[in-house]
Amino acid sequence: MNLPNVRGSLKRNVLLAPYTWLRVGGAADALFIPKDEADLALFLSSIDPAVPVTVLGVASNTLVRDGGVEGVVVRLGPSFARVSTDGMTVRAGAAALDSRVAKAAAKSGIAGLEFYAGVPGTIGGALRMNAGCYGSETADVLQSVVALDRRGRRLELSVEDMDYRYRHCGAPSGLIFTEAVFQGTPDTPVAITARMDEITAMREQSQPIREKTSGSTFKNPNGQSSWKLIDAAGLRGYRVGGAQMSELHCNFMINADGASAADLEQLGETVRAEVLASQGVQLDWEVRRIGRPA
Repeated sequence: MNLPNVRGSLKRNVLLAPYTWLRVGGAADALFIPKDEADLALFLSSIDPAVPVTVLGVASNTLVRDGGVEGVVVRLGPSFARVSTDGMTVRAGAAALDSRVAKAAAKSGIAGLEFYAGVPGTIGGALRMNAGCYGSETADVLQSVVALDRRGRRLELSVEDMDYRYRHCGAPSGLIFTEAVFQGTPDTPVAITARMDEITAMREQSQPIREKTSGSTFKNPNGQSSWKLIDAAGLRGYRVGGAQMSELHCNFMINADGASAADLEQLGETVRAEVLASQGVQLDWEVRRIGRPA
């Protein structure tokens, strides 16, 4: 694999486990941390189109398999993490933490983005999966998105172009989102912060946020809660190797004791099979799984 000259960091054979919340996964054939959007655009326009390119944020909702990831993994750096406000709009880079965006909005008296205080990860991931919680989601507040395609061309997309549905984005999978603009409504910083504190408190009480986890493992089927289906199947606390469905919230998969990515994926597939067999409901993964098996 020939790699182009870049201004950022581009290294071969980089272990990805330290970059993920689950702390598992093999090496990327190459890891690219671009200096800025221009650096990323030049890289995309120069790399062989046959080389796979995979974007990895803070991997709060991603399982990297033990065999690593083919091609180049792109991880956006600090220049993509800027957050600014103007009137009732918030502009955020794709590498900005969701919680940081919520705090910036609150400080400027912009309501509507409080739910991001309860969403782990970055804006890029939130855009790709229409992330949300407690009754709100990205589609509700998004105004526009900037992205680069595989040829390095800069595109501007509206919220309609994103073709959002529940935990789904219909925009082409090859696009790399670089920033987004959100539209909020006016309220006092005190009131907004109070709502954010409530969300944070609920999350701390009901989710294993101190564990090595990836957030919700499965999407909620229509009109049902995945955790209730898992609980009814008797799988709260169920283990495969070092992987476990959380005792606190059984739709959260955790690396409890030196799990491999294979342990975690097998755990998830076992849960899916048991819920289907016992209750006739097919659970769909919310966690993104990438890479090669060991």
